[in-house]
Amino acid sequence: MEAFARNFVELLLLALFVLVFARVLLSWVDPTGRNQASAFIIQTTEPLLAPVRRMLPQTGMIDFSATVVLLILFALMRVF
Repeated sequence: MEAFARNFVELLLLALFVLVFARVLLSWVDPTGRNQASAFIIQTTEPLLAPVRRMLPQTGMIDFSATVVLLILFALMRVF
């Protein structure tokens, strides 16, 4: 049972990492989320990015929230 839980957490962290990275790439191509795939990625990652965005100081047009979330997810993946 422990192996199942560990694999589940690893898979969840990897999926979140890929979604946030896709959001970063998407911000260059389709930042408004006009198609269904873009809208899904934005809706899925916004609960992770919004709290971090509120905690960080405003830096103009550059949003570092995705970088912070990716670093946290990477650190969590290294723990598991």
